[in-house]
Amino acid sequence: MSNVLHLLIDRVETPIGELLLVADDLGKLRAVDWADYEPRMLRLLRLHYGKDGFHLDPARNPHGLRERINRYFAGDIDAIDEIPVETAGTAFQRSVWYELRKIASGAPVSYGTLARQIARPKAVRAVGLANGSNPIGIVVPCHRVIGSNGSLTGYGGGLERKRWLLEHERKHTKAKIAHN
Repeated sequence: MSNVLHLLIDRVETPIGELLLVADDLGKLRAVDWADYEPRMLRLLRLHYGKDGFHLDPARNPHGLRERINRYFAGDIDAIDEIPVETAGTAFQRSVWYELRKIASGAPVSYGTLARQIARPKAVRAVGLANGSNPIGIVVPCHRVIGSNGSLTGYGGGLERKRWLLEHERKHTKAKIAHN
């Protein structure tokens, strides 16, 4: 019996660049990153699962993930909400990542607010570090965290992508509210 995690990688074109989706055999998303940051993603996978702890195979639309991501980029921003995820990381990091999924699209929060939501109000910097270590961007929406003054702060895919994602969600959240 092998302890090597079998992972499937798909490459999806989006309006803001090629996106990499990494899922396990059970359909749980393990990593998401931009193609121009693929070395970082691979480094994180090695950190979380060990140098020889995983094997990546190319796949197209593993477990319907590509379809959901495409729907998100087409304006169905809720399409990513039920995507199952699995992460390694510390208990603290996982608590931050879990809380990130609760942030409503179109309603970004500050790092301080996020720290209070996990009952660690003084851990703002640690929350920021955990947010920056999130291996499943977009689906675990680290881009929805902003500075306390409303400014855009770091995003692993670059501030232009963060700005685009926030505006995309804001636009489609308003459209959804207007339609209902």
